[in-house]
Parts: sequence; structure tokens; C-alpha cells
Amino acid sequence: MAGSIISVKHLVKIYKMGDFEVHALRGINLDIEAREFVAIMGASGSGKSTFMNIVGCLDTQTSGEYLLDGVDVGKMDKDELARLRNLRLGFVFQAFNLLPRTTALENVELPLLYSNKLSSAQRREKAMEALDAVGLGDRSEHYSSQLSGGQQQRVAIARSLVNDPVVILADEPTGNLDTRTSVEVMEIFQKLNARGITVVLVTHETGIAQFAERNVVFTDGKINRVITVADRKIASEELPKIPVLLDEMES
Repeated sequence: MAGSIISVKHLVKIYKMGDFEVHALRGINLDIEAREFVAIMGASGSGKSTFMNIVGCLDTQTSGEYLLDGVDVGKMDKDELARLRNLRLGFVFQAFNLLPRTTALENVELPLLYSNKLSSAQRREKAMEALDAVGLGDRSEHYSSQLSGGQQQRVAIARSLVNDPVVILADEPTGNLDTRTSVEVMEIFQKLNARGITVVLVTHETGIAQFAERNVVFTDGKINRVITVADRKIASEELPKIPVLLDEMES
């Protein structure tokens, strides 16, 4: 392993609701190594989503320490957090979150619009490279309505890649997909992980968690157990490569 890229120590998150306090995280300690593929699991209310929001710099802890690639995130202001999110992290969500009136290429370009260092031609080139990486280079000018659910999620993954993140955070990325398409998406995550990107994925599906290297199970705001996946699923072995014709039939 190349060392911890995510390290949390005694992480606590308390939400105040009037006179009540909700203890979402109760002293989490966890290290995720660079180039690792980890699945975060747990029932609704277990704290897994709160943990991911903090790791993704979308929320801040009440107490404890969070280091991202050696940087103490807890000491950063809002502007610094936004910059860190844009430069170091990629996000993939269950609902795809694509803009319906823009093409796949334009959706992937969106994170690059915050940078004034790239010309429009350079943004387009980087976006095309990201689409090619997920096998959708030939669909760059298609709109969301012209793409299947699996293709839309691949566009979302390409968008998460376009800023060359060190970590991709995926929140239930297969939740809206059928079994066959879910395996295709997990194959992409495994390939990206093999290229050196750390992948942290939230899922409630044990079958999906088996594609990761480690499963971290949350219960009542604490880590219940950490499991090294002994019989890991490899997507390319689970399902043969699907021909382009099938993609066209689904769209």
C-alpha cells in the first residue's frame, strides 16, 4: 500500500434539533489506503452517509480529526474546502445528476468551467478523454434522454474523472440500475481503481460490496466491523463484455 489517503481519528458528528441531539457519528477511527477500493455499508441511520459527506468535504465534523492526503481538512475554510473538493475529489451519485438539456460532453465539462487555466478546446479534450475512459466516446453528443440508465451513470463517472481526482466517492451508484448494468458500472470502478484511483463506495447491497477490497460496516454511528473481501467479485469475470448493439437497444 502507498499510505493512508483518508485518515479519520475519533470522528464525531452531532446534529442539534431543538432541544435534542442526534449523534450521527460516535468516534470513528478509519484509515483508507491510497489505491484501495472500500465499500461503506450499513442500514439507514447507521452513519454511513454522514461519514461520506464529511469525507467529501460537504459537511464538517463536530470533533475529531480528518486528514485527506495528509491535509487537515478540519482547519480549512469554506473556500479552501470548495477548492479541495474540485481538485482532489470526484463524486458519483445514485441519481446521476446530469443536466438534461446538455450533451454528455457538456455534462462532463462542467467541473472544468471553474478553472480559468484551460481553454475551451482543452476542456473539450479532457472531457472526451474521460468519456473514452468509460467507453462512451461515441456518445459525446447524445443528450440524457438518448442514453440508458447505465450510460447516464457512466457519463456521471466520466464527470467525476475529468479533474483527475485522487479519490472517487460513490453514493449508491448502482441504486437505480438493474443487475446487469450494475455489474458494468462496477467493472468501470474496478478499472479506475486499477489505474491508481482510490474508490470509496456507499452501498446497502452485499453483492455490490463484494466488488470492493474491504467492507466497512457501520451500526448506530460506529464501525461495527471491517471485512477484507476474501472472495472478491471481478466484474469482467462476472459478465462478458456487452456489445454496443445492446447499449443502443437500451437507449
